[in-house]
Amino acid sequence: MSNYHIKHLEEYYQVYRKSIRNPEVFWEEIAEEHFMWRKKWNNVLSWDFSKPDVKWFEGAQLNITENCIDRHLSTRGNKTAILFEPNNPNEAAQHITYNQLHERVNQFANVLKSKAVKRGDRVCIYLPMIPELAIAVLACARIGAIHSVVFAGFSATALATRINDSDCKLVLTSDGSYRGAKTIDLKGIVDEALEHCPGVQAVLVAKRIDSQISMKTGRDYWLEPLLNKASKVCEAEVMNAEDPLFILYTSGSTGQPKGMVHSTAGYMVYAAYTFKNVFQYRENDVYWCTADIGWITGHSYIVYGPLANGATTVMFEGVPSYPDFGRFWEVVEKHKITQFYTAPTAIRALAKQGVDLVEKYDLSSLKVLGSVGEPINEEAWHWYNDNVGKKKSPIIDTWWQTETGGIMITPIPYVTPTKPTYATLPFIGIQPALMDDNANELKGNQVEGRLCIKYPWPAMARTIWGNHERYKNTYFSAYKNMYFTGDGALRDEVGYYRITGRVDDVIIVSGHNLGTAPIEDAVNEHPAVAESAIVGFPHDIKGNALYGYVILKDTGEGRRHDNLRKEINQIITEHIGPIAKLDKIQFTGGLPKTRSGKIMRRILRKIACKDTSNLGDTSTLLNPEVVQDIINNVL
Repeated sequence: MSNYHIKHLEEYYQVYRKSIRNPEVFWEEIAEEHFMWRKKWNNVLSWDFSKPDVKWFEGAQLNITENCIDRHLSTRGNKTAILFEPNNPNEAAQHITYNQLHERVNQFANVLKSKAVKRGDRVCIYLPMIPELAIAVLACARIGAIHSVVFAGFSATALATRINDSDCKLVLTSDGSYRGAKTIDLKGIVDEALEHCPGVQAVLVAKRIDSQISMKTGRDYWLEPLLNKASKVCEAEVMNAEDPLFILYTSGSTGQPKGMVHSTAGYMVYAAYTFKNVFQYRENDVYWCTADIGWITGHSYIVYGPLANGATTVMFEGVPSYPDFGRFWEVVEKHKITQFYTAPTAIRALAKQGVDLVEKYDLSSLKVLGSVGEPINEEAWHWYNDNVGKKKSPIIDTWWQTETGGIMITPIPYVTPTKPTYATLPFIGIQPALMDDNANELKGNQVEGRLCIKYPWPAMARTIWGNHERYKNTYFSAYKNMYFTGDGALRDEVGYYRITGRVDDVIIVSGHNLGTAPIEDAVNEHPAVAESAIVGFPHDIKGNALYGYVILKDTGEGRRHDNLRKEINQIITEHIGPIAKLDKIQFTGGLPKTRSGKIMRRILRKIACKDTSNLGDTSTLLNPEVVQDIINNVL
């Protein structure tokens, strides 16, 4: 019996129980029936969370690109695999069939080989959302190189850190990128980053905006002429199940970003299985996830999950507001999109524009609406449901992380009854637990605690690149024999989960996880700054925005405050990228600290939210008087 496509609630419970009672048998059946293996596994799963050490499908051999491309050629060769919708609506969309994708991935793989990239080497990809980005990812996987995609909105400093951390030998970029009406000089950012990256031997440059850029002889090469010369045949490298497929960096609560390492076989099986069920994908659907491939959502649900199912996946280069705020709906109408997956930030920004721009377009092709990146608030949920889904297309509020590799808690459309702001039920095979402050599991319903997962699932990250100790400390040390997500959650009276937000010093801004420590480090580099503390506060579009409390070395700097604010945000942009800029900067004489010198962020968060009615006991602070001072000057 195949449990590959769940169609009603009773079946969900049946399959879920089976997947929990005997996970090995369950996942073995899914892996065996739905994928192409060069060699079968000797062992489905071995695991020990105390080390932590997890291995799925051990001994198996495969290549993920044969599962995403080659096996579809005989039945779906002429079907569109990737549908590219450019930034400019007047530029023609591109339909890349599975046959064409096969040839283009092979050519790209041969170009990588010609630059001495081999199995196990790391390749950094810093590209806009153009077809070359997806093709580059697959070309790396084809030859067994490990791809590390860096979102092309990160600064040169952030890019250099990531290139050096995983010791990439080659960088892929483009002359520049379009972002709405603007262009961005990506090659210039790469050149600046590479001044600090001695390990990089070659840079391949795709042409996108036809700008004048400098090319360094012996290091930089235009991609197109190399692709034109390359053979369209490239034998797929036979990989082991546990070989790393990619590294993807996520913000840590300490300064250094964490390079999460994802495996080949387990990741493939889980990304494909979740895609099929969470989006209820059918053969002729046209699926669109608006994320960037620079994030895990793009890896799992633009590239690997859809292609492993032989789907048509849309890649969108633009932004929701260009040329106007009707762009998303124009694309839905134009390509008859059936599944639409976006972030609450985008929904809130679009809701602000009213419904006229939505009603202008025919959205009747939509069957499923998805939300990702942060919990969706009730107002946005209703707006999305009423105006975009016309109350016919269920909203799936998906909870998962870079570290989990795939969706973990979610409704299944037309299967799970939805409830606004709730991610509802765990996906097949996922065993969540809520823990209290004393590390005891909270049983039963109507409880709230810290969200952990009790049992391994195939797509979980295996380690942090080059730092297994940090992986263990971050995810497996808080609760014995459990993966700790860093999120709080509650379980309601019927067992539905609602994610209540981060419990560490990571703030989700517009769906991006931003660690406060690296931002504070950047702020503190300003010569006038003595110390800083960053917290989040509610924002009606971004969900959260950043509020900075800054102590200056010289209190007489007051007359220059507006200039200082600009300079501080400029430093943040250079170190991390514009996504981390502070919305509010309050200059203050002191910060509330415990006697051990720890900043009481809980108090700062409440003040930033203008919720000062109950700050708790401040008498134990080293400097309780500073609290009133901050309240009096809050922005």
